Amino acid sequence: MNRVLDVGTLVPTTPLDPGAVVDGAPEAGSRALAAVAGVEVGVWEMTPGTATDVEVDEVFVVLSGSGTVSFDDGERVDLGPGSVVRLRAGEHTTWVVRETIRKIYVA
Repeated sequence: MNRVLDVGTLVPTTPLDPGAVVDGAPEAGSRALAAVAGVEVGVWEMTPGTATDVEVDEVFVVLSGSGTVSFDDGERVDLGPGSVVRLRAGEHTTWVVRETIRKIYVA
């Protein structure tokens, strides 16, 4: 049983659905690390660009990179190392990634 979870290993990314891409050619991907009490803990990464998404219930902590996530209600959150954000299922978001974002998520 591993107690230390590997957040540094490469996360395989693939191009996002062209219908979600607003600018650039962003790619994204994730890697599950563990299941805890019925929820998944993992690493997610998105390369530079702008894309829209519909969220699931999630809390995440940004490990590296920079960008913003904007919500349909007008709120905008700047993202950088140490940012902790709560997403709610069904929220429509727009992600603007300036430097590849790597985050730990609990969903």
